[in-house]
Amino acid sequence: MSNSNSMSQFLLLALADRRELQLLHFWLFLGISLTALLANGLILSAVACDHHLHTPMGFFLLNLSLTDLGCICTTVPKAMHNSLWDTTTISYQGCAAQLFFFVFFISAEFYLLTIMCYDRYVAICKPLHYGTLLGSRACAHMAAAAWATGFLSALLHTANTFSLPLCQGNALGQFFCEIPHILKLSCSHSDCLREIGLIGVTASLSLGCFIFIVFSYVQIFRAVLRIPSEQGWHKAFSTCLPHLAVVSLFLSTATFAYMKPPSISYPTLDLALSVLYSVVPPTLNPLIYSLRNQELKNAIGKMMTGCFSAYCQE
Repeated sequence: MSNSNSMSQFLLLALADRRELQLLHFWLFLGISLTALLANGLILSAVACDHHLHTPMGFFLLNLSLTDLGCICTTVPKAMHNSLWDTTTISYQGCAAQLFFFVFFISAEFYLLTIMCYDRYVAICKPLHYGTLLGSRACAHMAAAAWATGFLSALLHTANTFSLPLCQGNALGQFFCEIPHILKLSCSHSDCLREIGLIGVTASLSLGCFIFIVFSYVQIFRAVLRIPSEQGWHKAFSTCLPHLAVVSLFLSTATFAYMKPPSISYPTLDLALSVLYSVVPPTLNPLIYSLRNQELKNAIGKMMTGCFSAYCQE
């Protein structure tokens, strides 16, 4: 019997028992993290250096890339370390920090995706009011609200979760510190209900954002279909549908992972769900937005050409 005051470490889920599979997981996570780091790094550099991208969408893309980098750097490096060195331990303080930063970045990312959807809605459905509704001050306030809401959510969840008395061991059935798996270790039913209620509030807020995203895209599609241009249709649908698909994947898997009954808990299912909402969206977001944004592609190409030319001159 132990509790949160005496526990010094947690045991994370081993991704594989065989050494060969552990190394395979290490290289897989390394490839994912390098892809995410490179893609988001290019977006950050392009938006910061190219004045043509100093627009509301460019500003929100910069913030989204920061949250994507934060999500990947919070969970994946520890999983890589454990797979490479054949260990499963994480310190109590490290687990608390990992949970805080994960909730912080993932919450801020979802709110930023909602704001970016609003940006597209105003640009397509209310173009004459774009400069008024999405001025530099309004964009800064919306981005600050997304980060502040994410911080507050992370603070509440972390403080609430790690105030629980833990007496069901220290083994977490997940490759990173996640709230539902820590709740399983609690021996206080009433305290668990308090955190579950907080999760319900967060889920309701996320559902409200998702409904707003769907409503906005319905309005966007209606406006685009009035335009007698197949090229305009293709551009709008090819941009909006992947965004909507990633948001739906993130929200559905995260909601199921956090709200499903404890009886529906299998290591393989929990691992697949966590990867789908914690690793896949931060990796796909930069690919979706960079490949569908011609100005961003031009800026990245110009930047890479300049760097290559400078390197050749040396």
